[in-house]
Amino acid sequence: MSNQSIGIFDSGIGGTSIFKEVNTLLPNENIIYLADSKNAPYGDKSKDAILQLSIKNVELLIRNKCKLIIVACNTATTNSISYLRKTYDIPFVGIEPAIKPASLNSKSKSIGILATKGTLSSDLFHKTSDLYTKDVSVIERVGEGLVPLIEAGKIDSLEVNELLRKFLTPMIEAQIDYLVLGCTHYPYLIPQLKQILPENVSIIDSGLAVAKQTKNILQFNRLLNANLNQPKIKFYSNGDTTILKNILDGKFQVNALDF
Repeated sequence: MSNQSIGIFDSGIGGTSIFKEVNTLLPNENIIYLADSKNAPYGDKSKDAILQLSIKNVELLIRNKCKLIIVACNTATTNSISYLRKTYDIPFVGIEPAIKPASLNSKSKSIGILATKGTLSSDLFHKTSDLYTKDVSVIERVGEGLVPLIEAGKIDSLEVNELLRKFLTPMIEAQIDYLVLGCTHYPYLIPQLKQILPENVSIIDSGLAVAKQTKNILQFNRLLNANLNQPKIKFYSNGDTTILKNILDGKFQVNALDF
């Protein structure tokens, strides 16, 4: 099984921020990436709808004989990963907002979390937040409108900049020193975020932590790919493939697939 692929799915292109970290840390691994852009964003859907979409993606990756699946979407993780782990006999790696390191390292005892509605309203998010933020002021903001703009390729647009300023202003006023990105689409906004935020604010996401956890699980299960041949990297999208190709800098072929 070690030469089988790592499966990754997201509600579009956001999970490519996770893919890049995994591909860098595990360059020998074969990877299949599903961009469910047709159903993006997941963040404003009901819990049941998110679960059904997650099941659809997982079963497609299992049919393609993936050895491990990364749920590269905060909303899908917080709303479905418990069910997925109970239902399928395959390791899963999920994405959670990095609340713990932000809370533990904050000197101002004030942190900001920018995430989707689906993530911020989930039980898993509240459990994690309650566990680590007892003595920390947390300013949560739903990044409404950001994912559709990123999916449309408008990362550097005026619309995105205006939305970010609206979401970040209350956080700046609360003197946060950490901003937690609770959506895998948002790392692509880091250049704009840095222009708006004070220099002392650290921006953290879950990408590297997910890559490290993936490596740990593969090692534990003796599933690391020892084949040093060129890995097979496959991208599939059920939406416009142009944006995904651009976000990958044209380095990988993107296949259109109706799923």
